[in-house]
Amino acid sequence: MVTSASLFAVSLIALGGVLSPGPNMMYLISRSISQGRTAGMISLAGIGLGFLIYMIASAIGLAALFKSVPIMYDIVRILGAMYLGYLAWNMIKPKGKSVFVAHELKPHSPLHLFSMGFITNLLNPKIALMYAALIPQFIDPSSGSTFSQFIQLGMVQITIAITGNGLIVLSASSIKNTVSKKPYIMLIQRWLSGTILGLFAISMLRQKTPTG
Repeated sequence: MVTSASLFAVSLIALGGVLSPGPNMMYLISRSISQGRTAGMISLAGIGLGFLIYMIASAIGLAALFKSVPIMYDIVRILGAMYLGYLAWNMIKPKGKSVFVAHELKPHSPLHLFSMGFITNLLNPKIALMYAALIPQFIDPSSGSTFSQFIQLGMVQITIAITGNGLIVLSASSIKNTVSKKPYIMLIQRWLSGTILGLFAISMLRQKTPTG
C-alpha cells in the first residue's frame, strides 16, 4: 500500500505536468479553440486511453525489473530527477512556452479526434518518462506488491491529468483571451510549476534506495 506522502507527491507532480507545455496540451487547446469543446473532450478521451495503456505496460515491466535488478531503482531515480529538472528549466527559462499558444486545425470526425488524441499521447515522450522514471520513485518494494503500488499511483496521475486537461479544454477560449490581455498570468504559472518540479527533482536525487 502506498503512503499518503507518495500519493500527495505524485499529485503535485501530475499537476505540474498538466500545467507544463507538451504535445498533449498543445493539441487539446488547439483542437478546442479550432473545433469547439466537444472536439476537445473527444480528443481527451483518446489521450485517457493512452494513459491507461502506458500505465499498465509500465507497471508490469517495472515490477519485474525492480525485483530482478534492484540497482535499476537508482538508475530510474536519477533519470527521473534529471527529467524533472529539464521540465522545470523549460518552464522558468526567459523564453519559456505558454500552453495557450494555439494553432488552427482543420475539423475532424469524432473517430479521427479520438484516434489523434490516442496517438498524440502514445508518442509523447513526457508521458513515457512519467511512467518509466517518475512514478517509480514513490514505490517502496518493502511495502508490498510493486504492481499494486504502481497502479494506485498511476490512477492518481491519470485522474489529475484528465481532470486538469478537461477543465482547460472547457475554458480554453476564455483563458486564451485573458492571457492575451494579462501575459503576467502565464509568467506566474510557469514559475510556480517550474519551482514545484525543480524541488521534486532535488528531492529525488537525495533519496536512498529502499531496502526490504
